[in-house]
Amino acid sequence: MEKQSSKKSRRVRELLADTQGLSTVEYVIILCLIAVVCFAVWQRFGNMIKGKIDGSTNTLDAMPTS
Repeated sequence: MEKQSSKKSRRVRELLADTQGLSTVEYVIILCLIAVVCFAVWQRFGNMIKGKIDGSTNTLDAMPTS
């Protein structure tokens, strides 16, 4: 029984010392943060740009055609 417990604790220590997949997780976290920032920028400036385009469309529609 003690031998199995020793194997488990050694395996747990090995898993905790393993950092092979750590950089992948860090990249995923950074990618998610970048996506959130891009979404916020899109929301802020997207509405402003849409308003400017709508304003220029209204100005063009008001111009005489003949």
